Amino acid sequence: MCGIGGMLSTGALSEAAEKILIDMGQAIHHRGPDQEGVWREGRLGLVHRRLSIQDLSSAGAQPMASSSGRFVMAFNGEIYNFLTLKQDLELLGVTFRGHSDTEVMLAAFEAWGVEESLHRFNGMFAFALVDREVEQLVLARDRMGEKPLYYGWQGDTLLFGSELKAMRAHPAWQGKIDRNALALLLRHNFIPGPHSIYRDIRKLPPATLVRFDFDGELGSWPEPETYWSLPEAFAVRKIPTLEEAADELERHLATVIGEQMISDVPLGAFLSGGIDSSTVVAMMQKQATQRVRTFSIGFKEAGFNEAEHAKAVAAHLGTEHTELYVSPEDGLALIPKLPTLYDEPFADSSQIPTYLVSEMTRQHVTVALSGDGGDELFCGYPRYPGSVDAWNRRGQLRARMRQWASSLPPELMAGLVQKLVPGQGGRARASLEERLRQEAAVAGAGTLAERYRQSVSFWAAPERLVKNGQEPDYALTKPVPKAVSSDPLKTLMWLDLNWYLPDDILVKVDRAAMACSLETRVPLLDRRIVEFALGLPSELNYSGGVGKRVLREVLYRYVPKELVERPKQGFAVPLGHWLRTSLRDWAEELLSERRLQEEGYFHPEPIRRLWEAHLKGKDDHAYPLWGVLMFQAWLGHGG
Repeated sequence: MCGIGGMLSTGALSEAAEKILIDMGQAIHHRGPDQEGVWREGRLGLVHRRLSIQDLSSAGAQPMASSSGRFVMAFNGEIYNFLTLKQDLELLGVTFRGHSDTEVMLAAFEAWGVEESLHRFNGMFAFALVDREVEQLVLARDRMGEKPLYYGWQGDTLLFGSELKAMRAHPAWQGKIDRNALALLLRHNFIPGPHSIYRDIRKLPPATLVRFDFDGELGSWPEPETYWSLPEAFAVRKIPTLEEAADELERHLATVIGEQMISDVPLGAFLSGGIDSSTVVAMMQKQATQRVRTFSIGFKEAGFNEAEHAKAVAAHLGTEHTELYVSPEDGLALIPKLPTLYDEPFADSSQIPTYLVSEMTRQHVTVALSGDGGDELFCGYPRYPGSVDAWNRRGQLRARMRQWASSLPPELMAGLVQKLVPGQGGRARASLEERLRQEAAVAGAGTLAERYRQSVSFWAAPERLVKNGQEPDYALTKPVPKAVSSDPLKTLMWLDLNWYLPDDILVKVDRAAMACSLETRVPLLDRRIVEFALGLPSELNYSGGVGKRVLREVLYRYVPKELVERPKQGFAVPLGHWLRTSLRDWAEELLSERRLQEEGYFHPEPIRRLWEAHLKGKDDHAYPLWGVLMFQAWLGHGG
């Protein structure tokens, strides 16, 4: 696991470029504290920060050139099947000087070409590859978006990097805030790709590569090319019984987790005690020759503590378990660091426990496996069946009435609410107004995808808050492929796999873990498991009010049902309570009307109304407010 960065200039790089590359690498030192490497030639420069996991010797150092010298690469990630690929290449007569996956990748490019190699790679990766023969820079990202990669033009220089802070270290950096992306942040509490908080800076979509010719047009934006088709993975290939499906999944998991346990440094796993992480840990312990190290985090507040469940699963499996209980003071101490950790405004509040468990885990191991992806792949979110049922039951008259309400201008909506809730009930009016807009938007949706988009929104109409901001297109506003749309449950899984998973869940884990120089691996997102899971009929995964049936069936072979069967809790913090108590002064300063007016990004009135309503305690508006707070904190940190 590492960090990468670089530049492509319209003119030859001077010797000063080497210092700039070093500065870019130093900005992401946390992603690779073990070693730094810089390469520059002509108009192109690469920098690499190394966290040594495979081949700890200098033979694994990057940027690395292929044996012929045609390719030079800076790579972030792990290729889990590199030993198999190495054997295939050795049969072709290729010899190796070390035993890193980077060297295998470069040999694969020489033997099979870039596209064919990408098809063969099983792993998580983001890389910058220089092809000297055709004078081209290739940027590529893994299938599910586990590893990040930003890129974009700043003046006459193309910049790219694992994190925005690497790009900000370049003198050409402009850093103009994109108000349209800010509107998306308020809707979802994160910024969906390909957008970023900055204009002219994009996130490379998962499962794509983009090529820049050395003599290409200044400021050009080549269209990213897809090298793997997610819609094709949704095609049902066979209809097994539940037991047959569990048998096949168990075989895949054994192979994938066996590959992901290969490491030259200490390795462990996150364990929440839920279905996904418990399955991963159970399969790890089955293959391990010693007790697996597991780590969990808990809260003393009722309703937020999963640590006791994790402890019970760990005891049953016989892992070496470590847990940490988090106090409000821990959260308060971390919050000033969040803008730096997450690089652009990010407001999934589980970022707090994710960082804290990563920090604790890194004290013991360098690599940790996680159970992320299970809900999206095996139909595990409770909101899925609820959304489908509500869509099927929608009443046309009710929908038209709510659609009418959603079209009301803000002043008429406020007047209507004033009549419904007369007097000085500011808290009640704010709550009713936002709720009415939310309900109107949800019920007025013309498709299941649009209904889902509205139902997972924190602000129903972000353009009412962001001055001069209009939401751009992104995954939830684009048509759902025909191969998917005929199945309502798979439609929702498709949406989350293109939006929530890569831009929230995986961002949260990557930034939190890498801030601690901890590598995380996600076995459930291996291509073989993804294609197997999405090819199952949805009724096999969800039936009788129970989701993830196939995954549960595998887990029950290792862990008693009663240890893991409970309502889904999520990795949440008691944010609403914290904002009314220990975080109140911090939040009040960020949300002050004076500050909001002076900074000029938000209309203060709706934000102030919701904040005052939250403080009075009857309704919890912590999550929509958290999106505003995280932008404000980020902006105050230098933007």
